[in-house]
Amino acid sequence: GGEIRDEGATGTGAKPKAGLTGFTVSNLRVPGLFQPWETAYGKPSRIASALSIMLEGPIGGAAFNNEFGRPNLLGYFRTFEQEVGGEVRGYHKPIMLAGGVGNISAGHAHKHPIPVGALLIQLGGPGMLIGMGGGAASSMATGANTADLDFDSVQRGNAEIQRRAQEVIDGCWQLGADNPILSLHDVGAGGLSNALPELVHGGGAGGRFDLRAIPSEESGMAPREIWCNEAQERYVLAIRAKDLGRFRALAERERCPFAVVGQATANGRVAVIDPHFRNEPVDMDLDVLLGKPPRMTRNVVHHARRLQPLALAGIELRDAAYRVLQLPAVSDKTFLVTIGDRTVGGLCARDSMVGPWQVPVADVAITLMDFEGYAGEAMAIGERTPLALIDAAASGRMAVGEAITNIAAAGIVHLADIKLSANWMAPAGHPGEDAALYDTVRAVAMELCPALGISIPVGKDSMSMRTTWWDGAVEKAVTAPISLIVTAFAPVPDARRVLTPVLARDAGTTALLWITLGGMQHRLGASALAQVYAQMGAVGPDLDSPQHLRAFFDLVQALHREDRLLAYHDVSDGGLFVTLSEMAFASRAGLEIMLPAGVDSLATLFAEELGAVVQVREEDAGQIRSRVLAAGLIAHAIGAPRRNDRVRITSGNEVVLDESRVDLHRAWSATTHALQQLRDNPEVVGQEHERLLDTGDPGLGPHTTFALAAPHVATGARPKVAILREQGVNGQVELAAAFDRAGFAAFDVHMSDLIAGRRSLAQFHGMAAGGGFSYGDVLGAGEGWAKSILFNARLRDDFAAFFARSGTFALGICNGCQMMSNLHELIPGSAHWPHFVRNRSEQFEARLVMLEVTRSPSLFLKGMEGSRIPVATAHGEGYAEFRDQSQRAAAQNYVSMRYVDHHGAPTERYPCNPNGSPDGITGLSSEDGRFTILMPHPERVFRTVQMSWHPREWKEDSPWMQMFYNARRWVG
Repeated sequence: GGEIRDEGATGTGAKPKAGLTGFTVSNLRVPGLFQPWETAYGKPSRIASALSIMLEGPIGGAAFNNEFGRPNLLGYFRTFEQEVGGEVRGYHKPIMLAGGVGNISAGHAHKHPIPVGALLIQLGGPGMLIGMGGGAASSMATGANTADLDFDSVQRGNAEIQRRAQEVIDGCWQLGADNPILSLHDVGAGGLSNALPELVHGGGAGGRFDLRAIPSEESGMAPREIWCNEAQERYVLAIRAKDLGRFRALAERERCPFAVVGQATANGRVAVIDPHFRNEPVDMDLDVLLGKPPRMTRNVVHHARRLQPLALAGIELRDAAYRVLQLPAVSDKTFLVTIGDRTVGGLCARDSMVGPWQVPVADVAITLMDFEGYAGEAMAIGERTPLALIDAAASGRMAVGEAITNIAAAGIVHLADIKLSANWMAPAGHPGEDAALYDTVRAVAMELCPALGISIPVGKDSMSMRTTWWDGAVEKAVTAPISLIVTAFAPVPDARRVLTPVLARDAGTTALLWITLGGMQHRLGASALAQVYAQMGAVGPDLDSPQHLRAFFDLVQALHREDRLLAYHDVSDGGLFVTLSEMAFASRAGLEIMLPAGVDSLATLFAEELGAVVQVREEDAGQIRSRVLAAGLIAHAIGAPRRNDRVRITSGNEVVLDESRVDLHRAWSATTHALQQLRDNPEVVGQEHERLLDTGDPGLGPHTTFALAAPHVATGARPKVAILREQGVNGQVELAAAFDRAGFAAFDVHMSDLIAGRRSLAQFHGMAAGGGFSYGDVLGAGEGWAKSILFNARLRDDFAAFFARSGTFALGICNGCQMMSNLHELIPGSAHWPHFVRNRSEQFEARLVMLEVTRSPSLFLKGMEGSRIPVATAHGEGYAEFRDQSQRAAAQNYVSMRYVDHHGAPTERYPCNPNGSPDGITGLSSEDGRFTILMPHPERVFRTVQMSWHPREWKEDSPWMQMFYNARRWVG
């Protein structure tokens, strides 16, 4: 999984007021959200504003990830627009980056030869009249195409169909040696016209295809539109004819559409037959279609820019500090982070949020490989795109450098274990940019990475980063810089060994060391400081020595293994000042910072040279500084955390900054607050911003009233529990893992299994329904799933019998909770259960929040009453809506869980209560306690390593594992 982040063109430069700062949007140009394009002189005259893209675009990206069921774990956010060298440079064409890490069995990693007669299949959704010319349009500057073709190129997403297709693919490889798939290919640019020929060509075969066998949503499409449309959520694959029955059974179980669209041939040709027109619109040799095209030659010329040195005279450091903290690339990213599910799948060990106050400043994301061990994968991002306007090659080197200084927070064995994904964006053909791109590719791929011993096995590109439009009779354009976004990946032996920016408060006297790769240089070109004063500068930072980066990485890893490092945060956007500030915010601590003698305070604090700040024990500081110097680097002892809640910076005998940590934090969060005010429910958004004023907030503070204990069952029997799912459900695996650990035999039961009679609930002691988006939740949260039961006589009888049978239990979580709440007429003693509707924030909320277990009959929570435990939440419709006051009053004795604030009081305030439910209600039981429903996700955090934050003394099982142990003990 990975994070999706968008880039837009915005600007901020409002001088902050004295004291607490605000955020202004007067210069963000907000003509309206996604206004329709109009044309003048045949070209667009109105485009979506950058603000509208940043308000709406990430919601779509995150929603797809949420529904598909892949966690959003990290990302970046860059805004930029400035006149440089006489032209406007920036991001009117947004970059949307999606990627991630996974693993696959070596036996399924390679495509097999495709034998003659093999069936060629389209799996997934139908073709639609979208994406026509998408591949070509993506290589054109926005606005250069005709408006009709631009709109025909727009894609639409259907995460639920992709999830169903993924379940079919998973079902195939899980058969091991009996996997029916010989070769698999995704459908992207060019649609089937590209995917199917590539499939058969890669398998050493040809193909003959029936155009009318291809599923199409729109009956009026022309042959070329059927063959070439780029509708997404489709795969093409080859299977042997004898495996069709087995494949069909898997697809029908998942309710995933598929069609046999052709057969493999031996003639090395692609032939498309159209029975409707009785012709063959395509019949050609595959080597002609897919053979190597003539090598393209481009004559490129370097373009010298007229760059002016930075003019920083008269800038007050305090003014600079508040401006930089509000720059979108620097500021709090909560508005982007909390809309993305970061716990789905239950294999996330480190996400963006760190510490007891859940501040989004993590350097690295870490996932687990399984539900038993601690081995995992780390990934981190690096980018320095505005720097390319000064020195494109330097921007590429700095992107790689930042990715490595970020991923260094994880425990990685060797630098060579790191692999990079390089995403290249450039305005190809623009004067000087092709030469700059060449310089950057050479610097990164042929010089830096070989020197580091790191490879770049994968990447992507977009060569059309330029937007043009007409304002009346005036043509305007914004051209992006060369933009290299680097994602670093590496295996980690122990996902628990990861450093965060949270400062240790219980380690005695500590010191902060600043390790810099920039030597004594403080180059400010293209920095956040330069941007907030609408400047660029002529000299920017660079990675001057690959050996220094290698030495830095090796030293950090060695110190980490020796447990010498207490906290770590790399120097990035905003420089040393922002690095220190974010450590203070994450820790709710003050800082006493002493800059090295004789330095320029402004340059020292805001230069974005590569490096990091580490917290160490004071007795270790001298030896660590010696080791840094021996590695050829420089380490400055620059201060220590303080408990007085102020950030105080001195240079020699002069105090250059002395600010309240709360004021700085509020300024840093002002940007996310302003955007959430525009996008979400402003009333509850304000509550989150106000929370920063509570200097006595203790953060997440677990309190358990029980000793975690596994059941002692002498028989060794493993009672059967049905892990029930419907199309769109994506939380079944982690739910099964929790029950499996507790001593149950967990069975994957799809609703289609019950409908077809392959399974019956009569076979099971228990039933658990997990999270997801059944039927895309188009009928409301879980309602489609519930109606598929209530309006099907066979299913209704099966469920009613299960609930009525003594000795059975059921658990509904998130989407399963919503579904079960709608089955109250079948579930004895559940008339008091509420209906679940849209969160009060009007947004999907993914958080780690505090829950209190209250006294109720729930068998799952027996003995846990009075405990307050952090738990993962991830839902868009979790507000408990009661029919009337009498139902709400009747529910009080059966409330099993409620949200509490950090002081332990039940709350309706956001975000401690992410959905705003009355009285904090988020879990209820039936009258006899056999059936429990809850919105949060204890099944995703049943292991301590799965939690974004937890007390250091917790062992392998988190307190939430007791829920599942209780169920096993109850069964006996």
